[in-house]
Amino acid sequence: MTDIPADAVGKPEVAGKVRASVVAPKFITWTALAFMTTGSVASLRAAPTMAVFGLAAVFLYVVPAIFFLVPQALVAAELASGWSGGVYRWVTEGLSGPMGLLAIWCQFAMTIFYYPTLLAYVASTLAYIINPALADSGLYTGAIIVVLFWTGVLVSARGIDAIAKLASSGLVLGTLIPGVILVVLGVVYLFQGNASAAPMNAEHILPPWTGIASLVLIVNNFLSYMGMEMNAVHVNKLEKPATQFPKAMFLSLGLVLLIFILPALAIAWVVPSQTLSLTAGVMQAFSQFFEYFNIGFLVPVIAICLVTASLGGMLGWLAGPSKGLLLIGRQKGYLPPHFQKLNDQGIQVNILVAQGGVTTLIALLYVFIPNVSSAYWILSVMTTEVYMIVYLLMFVAAVKLRRNQPDHPRGFRAPALTLLCVVGLLSSAAAFLIGFVPPSQFGSGGLVSYALMILAGIVLIGLLPPYLLLKFRKPSWQVEPEEPEGPDVARPATALD
Repeated sequence: MTDIPADAVGKPEVAGKVRASVVAPKFITWTALAFMTTGSVASLRAAPTMAVFGLAAVFLYVVPAIFFLVPQALVAAELASGWSGGVYRWVTEGLSGPMGLLAIWCQFAMTIFYYPTLLAYVASTLAYIINPALADSGLYTGAIIVVLFWTGVLVSARGIDAIAKLASSGLVLGTLIPGVILVVLGVVYLFQGNASAAPMNAEHILPPWTGIASLVLIVNNFLSYMGMEMNAVHVNKLEKPATQFPKAMFLSLGLVLLIFILPALAIAWVVPSQTLSLTAGVMQAFSQFFEYFNIGFLVPVIAICLVTASLGGMLGWLAGPSKGLLLIGRQKGYLPPHFQKLNDQGIQVNILVAQGGVTTLIALLYVFIPNVSSAYWILSVMTTEVYMIVYLLMFVAAVKLRRNQPDHPRGFRAPALTLLCVVGLLSSAAAFLIGFVPPSQFGSGGLVSYALMILAGIVLIGLLPPYLLLKFRKPSWQVEPEEPEGPDVARPATALD
């Protein structure tokens, strides 16, 4: 900051300059927000899951985008522009404190399922550098998950922030470049007269209907679109939130759909659905394309790009949700003192260690479930189910806040908020319920055993812990002053932000 001479203090012209320098708005462009959102949502990891549907993947991506992604983004934008603190604050204001705890816990608990699925994808990708046959080995996959996650915990505990910068380059290094290469190779492959492994005619636009199980994979696309609400906190950084935020969301929607749909189709062109791995499908497609074009030496290069981006994302986000849980635990007294302790770097290492222990147990699923793709799918569904609880609470809270606090200042007001919330709520509820039905591609396993496995994961990880924290909460656990829960005063972003 520029120093101001003592004799200049109080002069109107100087005071005006000082005020201008302090309160001059510092905005971001709506295109920048769109790219930020795209980078935090889009990934190639989910492409194999939809590639098994061939051309129907387009339908299965567009439908949840309309009925879930758009309501989620617009509703979260209004909440973020009126109340700071994220989903815990929104649900607490709209519903109650215990419901707010449930929301923030489920947001944290989702990562317990998320990291094993992410690292299973990393393990299968690494297998194409070492030995592709390992991609189907549960023992190998489980070992890689444990080793990489605990390495990430050690790195995060030391406060090495430079590693987290890998996450910012993930969109380009591990998504855009490999995605473009995959699609271009696929197009050239088809133009050279090769037949697509999956039918690409109008008769296959919709998935085949063989009962409700044939549409269950759509639940994974709700998982693909989760997280848009995180970037809604930047709504006040836009110069004209009411018009620019919807533009940013719709541009991001278009980019996300392209990143999700085109690589999924490229995989479907070359890898038959019967042999497609849900974890290694991306590398299967690259391997077959590279072999066809006689550039097989690029397989390890692409694998390293994908692995680097995924690990960077893991390290970048590893401490984030746990940090939010720590802050709430210290301010509200929801966490026992043991989990509130910080190491010399200011990192909540005890929470990370506990999370690592649970992740290690979950990794054993890959060892004891013979089919790696089956374990991957089960954990993906559990991730979606737990996170859907957050959205169910968020949509209900948004309606109540608009009704009970209509005059509360908001930087952005979502059009037709009630309709958006009803659509989002019904979509979230449908996705939650359909997650208990095994997909037709899952195998001949029993419906009851599958549903009980999913329910057990939701209860043990998503519901039981916050109930126990509330039941055994003690006043002595609160170690920081509690922030006021009154409404924030919405204001334009300034240079001080």
